[in-house]
Amino acid sequence: MNHAQLRRVTAESFAHYRHGLAQLLFDTVHGGASVGFMADLDMQQAYAWCDSLKADIAAGDLLLWVVAEDSHVLASAQLSLCQKPNGLNRAEVQKLMVLPQARGRGLGRQLMEEIEQTAVKHKRGLLHLDTEAGSTAEAFYSALAYHRVGELPDYCATPDGRYRPTAIYFKTLGQPT
Repeated sequence: MNHAQLRRVTAESFAHYRHGLAQLLFDTVHGGASVGFMADLDMQQAYAWCDSLKADIAAGDLLLWVVAEDSHVLASAQLSLCQKPNGLNRAEVQKLMVLPQARGRGLGRQLMEEIEQTAVKHKRGLLHLDTEAGSTAEAFYSALAYHRVGELPDYCATPDGRYRPTAIYFKTLGQPT
């Protein structure tokens, strides 16, 4: 039996995880999660999304992690480091995705802990994120001590096309130095 391992995806290791990331996105969207794509997402579009990440990863603007068993990606998350001169203290958590059959194993928490530790190393004392209001993700982020700021109405469409509000969260990790 293989054990899931947390890995940081670099530009060099990207090709190894490309298929798994595309499949994770496809399964997440077709499972109903609102992560920026509609229900008509196909694998070609999922691969195009994956490929769009590589330049930002290579530039160091986007950090990407996977939890994988061999090349089978079970979960993934991203940290987008703000590059604006007045925002070098913050980063955005993006696209935390866990395969439905891998939920309940603590993979999301493991990814978030790694994101927070890495954010501190990059002198990012403020993390923010958004998630569909009313989703199970809200309880998850609250349990990790993220603070809910409020909601934006009709912010984005779910994969089936219904517009839903998004909830905005933040967490301070300490003062950047």
